[in-house]
Amino acid sequence: MPLDGLNRRNKRDAQKARRPIPTVRRMDFDFDDIPKHWFGNNAFATHVSNGLHLLFPDGERFFVRSVRHYLGQIQDPALRDSVEAFFGQEGSHAREHQRTFEILKSQGLDVDKFLAAYRRFAFEWLEPKFPPSMRLAVTAAAEHFTATFAHGGLTTSDLDDAHPAMRALLLWHAAEEVEHKSVAYDVFMEVDGRYSVRAFGMIAAFLVISGLWTVSALSLMRDDPDVSVARLVKDYRGMEVPGNVGSFRMLGMLVDYLAPGFHPDQLDDYQIARDYLASVGRLEA
Repeated sequence: MPLDGLNRRNKRDAQKARRPIPTVRRMDFDFDDIPKHWFGNNAFATHVSNGLHLLFPDGERFFVRSVRHYLGQIQDPALRDSVEAFFGQEGSHAREHQRTFEILKSQGLDVDKFLAAYRRFAFEWLEPKFPPSMRLAVTAAAEHFTATFAHGGLTTSDLDDAHPAMRALLLWHAAEEVEHKSVAYDVFMEVDGRYSVRAFGMIAAFLVISGLWTVSALSLMRDDPDVSVARLVKDYRGMEVPGNVGSFRMLGMLVDYLAPGFHPDQLDDYQIARDYLASVGRLEA
């Protein structure tokens, strides 16, 4: 094997050795007394964040379905173990985020209308139109999307103004997204691996997620009787973390992922996730 090829293989093996088997943690966050505008009393930031909450449970069940389809084709025992833990983690994420729906309803927000339309479009109409390989490619790309935002949440002050319970939910989710960030990608590379499919999966994921997130956030802003357009504009301008930061991260994520030699482990942030989980006493379970 040429020296450069050997070096790349050694680097991949070293990355794999540092990669943890994800741990399934059963959480039970205390969501009592969450204010309506829980993100620093900023209505714009709160509803953008809540819009993502609405996407998570059904989206993560889609991720599980997409990976489970190929479970019988996975030959690597360590990857199989990671896949099983991935299923458990995604189930925990879906359960905890779905609990926030009741908070939104109690605050007078009609989330059921958006959720019904979201499910009809994304999972009853759109999902069956894609073959299993493309659904897996979309899942791998979406996992890179969430891992990118997870890294930001764990390494910046982005979440400092969030209500403590919601901040704890988002940081726990972020840490576990980092833990399993390579799982769907490695399954895709083992069972398919075509660059064209991987690239199209990212473009599809980018368009669908950004579109649905925009619609979900706007629907919450529209339904909030305590918020005017003037208040939303004021809150957007007053955000300590500018709204365009997320856009730049999404574009950077897209460029990174489309590089021919990309792998999620090129950003080695597993220890950052471990350190956070250890700080809240949940490293092991």
